[in-house]
Amino acid sequence: MSQSLARVRAALQAAGLQTDIREMPGETRTAAQAAAAVGCALDQIAKSIVFRGEQTGRIRLFLIAGGRQVDAGLASALAGEALGRADAALVRAETGFAIGGVAPLGHLRPLVPFMDPRLMEFPVVWAAGGTPRHVFAVTPGDLARATGTVIAPFAV
Repeated sequence: MSQSLARVRAALQAAGLQTDIREMPGETRTAAQAAAAVGCALDQIAKSIVFRGEQTGRIRLFLIAGGRQVDAGLASALAGEALGRADAALVRAETGFAIGGVAPLGHLRPLVPFMDPRLMEFPVVWAAGGTPRHVFAVTPGDLARATGTVIAPFAV
């Protein structure tokens, strides 16, 4: 088992969440790939998008419905500073995950994510399990509780 997958499994258990992390036969790097693999609506995929604060360099995580995009202005207002995309090396260094497998929890450094309210409209959402081939199902409320997320509008 990869270290990334083990961290996600441990974080889920620590949060008291009983869910199976499923290995898919193909990649689930994109929301469309993940939705096709699990057979759910595109917006039921909780994408993890990582930004870097332009002034502080602080990493910010946004959990967003699969068919939506982060609005830079709204996200920057929530973060309290202008945001730029984090490159692959920074994402891995801060979260411990490769792009395409960034889980909403189990990061190397603590992150409090912002969560798209659209995800709360579903009974179950799917998130990356720490690798580009692993996903897990969770209720949006449990995901919000386990991550300590701030639910706020930042998507279009």
